[in-house]
Amino acid sequence: MSRRRRRTSGYTRHNRVRLVRGGRDYFSAMEALIRGASVSVHLQTYILEADASGLRIAGLLREAAGRGVTVHLMVDGYASRGLPADFLAGLEASGIRFRYFEPLFRSGGLYVGRRLHHKILVADAARALVGGLNISDRYNDLPGRPAWLDWAVLAEGEVAYELFLVCTLRWARRAAAAAHILREHPLPIPDAALDCPVRVRQNDWVNRRTQVTRSYVELLRSARHDVLIMSSYFLPGRGMLRAIRRARARGVRVRLVLAGLSDVPIAKSAERHLYRRLLRAGVEVHEYRPNVLHGKIAVRDAEWVTAGSYNVNVLSAFVSVELNLDVDQAVFGRTVAEALERIIADDCSRVTEADYRTRYHFLHRTLQWLSYQTLRLVFFLFTFYFRQR
Repeated sequence: MSRRRRRTSGYTRHNRVRLVRGGRDYFSAMEALIRGASVSVHLQTYILEADASGLRIAGLLREAAGRGVTVHLMVDGYASRGLPADFLAGLEASGIRFRYFEPLFRSGGLYVGRRLHHKILVADAARALVGGLNISDRYNDLPGRPAWLDWAVLAEGEVAYELFLVCTLRWARRAAAAAHILREHPLPIPDAALDCPVRVRQNDWVNRRTQVTRSYVELLRSARHDVLIMSSYFLPGRGMLRAIRRARARGVRVRLVLAGLSDVPIAKSAERHLYRRLLRAGVEVHEYRPNVLHGKIAVRDAEWVTAGSYNVNVLSAFVSVELNLDVDQAVFGRTVAEALERIIADDCSRVTEADYRTRYHFLHRTLQWLSYQTLRLVFFLFTFYFRQR
């Protein structure tokens, strides 16, 4: 991709990125960013729990606030609604600026289904962590209990400042409040030694943002040889299914790494309803077996990657507030492709048409169809009243 096209399509060039696997590596990276912050920390997440992992991160945020770092913490008003009162009181007493996103029945709007689903940590507007992991023990490696499989991108450079702007505008809600925060962080001078094109992609259909959805369509349309998609709740709409079929018709190898064990059984059942049409189109389906798969990452031709909070389903496309990073660098693309290839080889079982017919008889397939239709109805009920602003 040329410099001009990168610039006009939203990429910043002067960045460094690293792939981070969920679990211990992810939480270590998050802890290092918080400890290293000297000016500000923005943390926005879907789920924050007051368990061992959540208490540790909260403790580090309190320490940061205690040494004069400005800490903004935003969590989703539905998914994190169970936080104890003493936990919240401790955050606010330490000077952390805390806010719920769209608390149920207190949000001033009717968009009950619209949730803050992205997971972002930005330190000093210079370093950032973007992925699909919530802050909870389920996503951490604990004795005798490995973390759910997930991924994040650790980024440094211009894109971290863009992520800081995203978090600031989401937090402030008003231009005057955002301007006050931005004054503490002047636009940094790009580091010419960093050379990795990255762009921020957001989905928030109510506010007319569908960038992550377009990134996935672009991935499928531009692929020459190979597409690898890992998705935890794979229920694509018609447009995405059409893009997958067209990629296969061009001879592109399309592989899906999906959950074998899901924390949402009805979603897994509905997902399997799609297997027949995917397999008939020549798509390779691999189910991850060791534990729950929660990752959301895709790579095209081992050179272009999108990763973040976006699930390939209708909720991420039309309901939730999502954020991904697109990385256009062959070195990083190969790193991601090799990581996913290892998981397919070591931890997955492939589902073929013959396997599907043998494993799932009429009653299974009927249950899968009912699950699929039930979720379609649920998705409709969560979105039918939405209006774009």
